[in-house]
Amino acid sequence: MSTDTTALARELMAAYASCKTIAAPSTRTDDFDLTTAYAVEAELVRLRKESGHKPVGLKVGFANKAVWRALKLDTLVWAHMYDDTVHYAEKSGAALSIAHMCSPKIEPEIVFRLKRPLESDERDAATVLGAVEWIALGFEIIDCVFADWKFQPTDFVASFGLHAALVVGQPVNVASDNIPALVEQLAQFKLRLSKDGALIEEGSGRNSLRSPALCVAELASAITRRPKIQRLAAGDLISTGTLTESKRIAPGEAWSASVDGIDLPALTLRIE
Repeated sequence: MSTDTTALARELMAAYASCKTIAAPSTRTDDFDLTTAYAVEAELVRLRKESGHKPVGLKVGFANKAVWRALKLDTLVWAHMYDDTVHYAEKSGAALSIAHMCSPKIEPEIVFRLKRPLESDERDAATVLGAVEWIALGFEIIDCVFADWKFQPTDFVASFGLHAALVVGQPVNVASDNIPALVEQLAQFKLRLSKDGALIEEGSGRNSLRSPALCVAELASAITRRPKIQRLAAGDLISTGTLTESKRIAPGEAWSASVDGIDLPALTLRIE
C-alpha cells in the first residue's frame, strides 16, 4: 500500500498541534522506507512555508554508527528546523515555554552556522570548519506523538525529526587560526548536563560521530544521496546530535550545559 505523503504530513502536524498519540507510520505498512519518509518531510517543509515559516537549517538523528547496523542505516538521518523553532539565548541564558508540547525531552548538542556551501567531498574536520562561521552549545528540545516514544528512523524523519525547538547559546567564531585547535577539541571535549544545579549526565564530543565536525561532513555526504534534497548552504544552522541521553523536562526546571576542553560559553535554559 503506497503512502499518501500529503495526508500523512497533515496528520502529523495535527497530532503535534493537539498532542494526540498516533500510530507510527512504520507500523502501518511494510513499505514505509526512508525515501517515503523524506517525501513526507518535504511536504512538511512545504506546509510550513505556506504558513509563513521558512527552514533555517537541519538537525541530525542517529549520529552514532554503533546503532546503524541494528537499524539498517548506512548514514545518519535529518529533518529541517524553522525560523519559529530556533531561539537564541542571552548571556544569562534563555527561557522556553513547553506548554504546547506533548512529551518533551532535552538534548545538549553542538550547533554550527555555515558561511559557505559545504560539498559532499569535504570530509575532514578541518575542511568542514573552514566552511563554518561559528559554533555554539545548544539545547535541542524534541517531542514525540508516538506511544512510549517508540519509533524507527523512518518515523523520525517523517515527524519533523522530533524537532520542537532549538535554543542556541553564545557563539564562538571560527577563524583560520583557531581551526587546528578546534579539530582536536571537538573530538575530545567533555560536557556536563545539569538540572537545578545537580549533575545529571556527562557526555563527550565523540558521541556525535567521533566529532560534531565529522557529523557535519557526514550530513553533507548523506544529503547528496537524495538528489531532491537541497544541499547545505551559507547561513544554514546544523544541530549535530545529542551528546548525552535525552532527558524528560517539565516546567519550573533549570537545565544547564557546560564543557571542558573547548572554549564554548555554558548555556542555561529555564523551562516554563
